[in-house]
Amino acid sequence: MRSGRLTLPSGFATGDVTSHSAVLWSRASGAGRLVFITGDVHYCAAHHYSPERAVFSDFDPFWEFVAGPINAGSFGPNQMDGTFGPEVVFSKAGATNQSPRDGAGQFFGHVDLDEEDTFTVTLRDANRTTVYTKVLQPER
Repeated sequence: MRSGRLTLPSGFATGDVTSHSAVLWSRASGAGRLVFITGDVHYCAAHHYSPERAVFSDFDPFWEFVAGPINAGSFGPNQMDGTFGPEVVFSKAGATNQSPRDGAGQFFGHVDLDEEDTFTVTLRDANRTTVYTKVLQPER
């Protein structure tokens, strides 16, 4: 930040300044690991972002977990933007823009933070079938 204004790096995709601000804040504040939970989508996914793969590299690695829609047509995902070096670890979508009554193309997520600060994300379809799980251990 300079003069209270966010300075974007060269080659930065201008689509989402908010996530860029959060990533910069996380590193500058020493807050530690950052996790994005995204719900306004039409597919299910787990993305890992790392500076080793990124256009912009002044950040700590972080995760994004995506789950949706619980009651709308399923489609996607689009091509990932390379700004934060995404790796699509998991992705699942239903039939293109369909809302099947079988529940296999609708998704939701569950997050559990236990007493030991272990952060577990479980992505499920509408039948409650687990389609992906990731356990993140705290960094001490």
